Amino acid sequence: MHDDKTIGMIGTGIMGGPMARRLARAGWRVKAWNRSRDKAAALCEVGNVTLADSPVAAAEDTAVVIVMLSSGPVCNEVLLGEAGALAAMRPGSTLIVMSSIPVETARTQAEAARQCGVSYLDAPVSGGERGAIDGTLAIMAGGEAAAFERAEPLLAELGRPVHVGPAGSGQLAKLANQMIVANSIATVSEALLLAERGGADPARVREALQGGFADSTILRVHGQRMIESDYAPGGPAKWQLKDTQTAMELAEQLSLELPISQLVNRLFHDLVAHGDGELDHSALIRELRRLNRLPVE
Repeated sequence: MHDDKTIGMIGTGIMGGPMARRLARAGWRVKAWNRSRDKAAALCEVGNVTLADSPVAAAEDTAVVIVMLSSGPVCNEVLLGEAGALAAMRPGSTLIVMSSIPVETARTQAEAARQCGVSYLDAPVSGGERGAIDGTLAIMAGGEAAAFERAEPLLAELGRPVHVGPAGSGQLAKLANQMIVANSIATVSEALLLAERGGADPARVREALQGGFADSTILRVHGQRMIESDYAPGGPAKWQLKDTQTAMELAEQLSLELPISQLVNRLFHDLVAHGDGELDHSALIRELRRLNRLPVE
């Protein structure tokens, strides 16, 4: 990686686009591919970015390939399917999958990479679009320690990388993150709704709680979104549901009862079923309003 600074960037949407832009501005040469070509084309204004016509073209002759796609099945299709990108990677290069995917999917991909002589990291992120733009993402990396050490300077351009264990561990950390985020959104939604219905000003209640034990990024950022009914997606509710559903499926495999997370997962399922899947995940308060037969703005 230190000699060859060419990166293949597969997936340049809400998260991948800003990440590719940061890496290009930091001096890496980026070959970008996105299924919707116009999203990748917008990066060319930065310099150091060229468009790839396919995932294979993005992966060829690179030191590192970063994948930021929507789901495990999509990642597998692009990496392992017919004309998959992994087979085009050169031995000794590194594959970094930053999508949120099931733990077993990450382990399967790691084994496929090993057979190709490619190092593998599953390195999902938290911090949303703002974190991707600012380079402040929390990055949870699973894989071999040596692969992480080689990739750490690159990942540090995107945020704060932490090596959490072998392949699949990054996804476990992300599932834990998503459970905390989803459950916190639900609790903040309930608290603001209680304040509103009880006759207090939710905006002033949110302000009063800051700095105390109830303070959190969710209260500050998403609480403000809820008060303003600003649900432009930084993290769409449909992807939050994907992650909480994945966590619940893993919990079932591990014979774990997680009643709070199970309830919140059902609330996100209902939110998406009612047509709000493209809204930000802070829109969960809309589902609580529906549940209580209150107007949904």
